[in-house]
Amino acid sequence: MNNVVIDIENISKNFGRTKALKNVSMRFCTGKLYGIIGPAGAGKTTLFRIILGLMAADSGKISFSFENKNLSASSFREITAYMPQTQSLYADLSVEEHLEFFKDLYGISPQTYRRKKDELLQITHLDKFLDRPAGKLSGGMYKKLGLMCALLRSPKVMLLDEPTNGVDPISRREFWDMLHASVAEGILVLMTTAYMDEAERCGEVVLMEEGGVLGTGEPRVLLEREKVSSFDEFFLRRGGLR
Repeated sequence: MNNVVIDIENISKNFGRTKALKNVSMRFCTGKLYGIIGPAGAGKTTLFRIILGLMAADSGKISFSFENKNLSASSFREITAYMPQTQSLYADLSVEEHLEFFKDLYGISPQTYRRKKDELLQITHLDKFLDRPAGKLSGGMYKKLGLMCALLRSPKVMLLDEPTNGVDPISRREFWDMLHASVAEGILVLMTTAYMDEAERCGEVVLMEEGGVLGTGEPRVLLEREKVSSFDEFFLRRGGLR
C-alpha cells in the first residue's frame, strides 16, 4: 500500500478580521477515509486550499511524505486529485468527451485508459450516458462524473470538497461505495461535509467550527468520549448549527 502522510502543524489564516483557521493541527495517513466535518464557515475549504498550495497560510506549516520520503508541495500535487465544491466540469462536453479530455491531460496510455474507463463506468453506471453533456446530468450523476475524472489518473491522494452536497440518496450511497473502494485500493481520501450523518461513515473525523478543531478520532470512539449519540448533538451542545 502507498503510504502517504500529510502533517499539518498550527496552521492559521485570516481574511481581514475573520479568523478562517486558528492554529489547526492534524495528521492524515493512507488507510482511512477522513471526514472533515463542520457547518458552513468552519474553515474546511480554506484548509483544503492551503493543503493544495492554492492559498498561503499566515502561520504554521504543512509537510508531505510518500513511502517515508519527504515530498515537496509540487510533487504532492502531482499525486493528488482535487474535486472543488463549485462546479468544475464543462457543461457542453459529454461524459465520454470529459474522459477523453482528462486522458490527454494526464497523459494516460490507451491501454490503461480503456481499462480504467470500463472499470469506472461499471461502478458509476454512467455507461448509458456517454453522449450526455455534463450540463444535462442530474446532481448525483454530475458528481460521479467528477469523481471518475479524478480517479482516471490513479491518484495516491484525493481531496473532495463537499462532494455529496445536493446529491440524491441513491447516488449518494453509490458515491460512498466508490470512496470506500478507493481507500481499499490504497488511496488517501479526505472529504469535507456539512452533513452530520456522513461523519459516521468515515474511518476518522476532524470536527471543525469557526476555524478551530473541536475534536478528532474514530466516529464511535469520539461520540462515546463526548457522551453524545450523534454529531448533530455534539455541535448543538457546543453551540454549533446556530
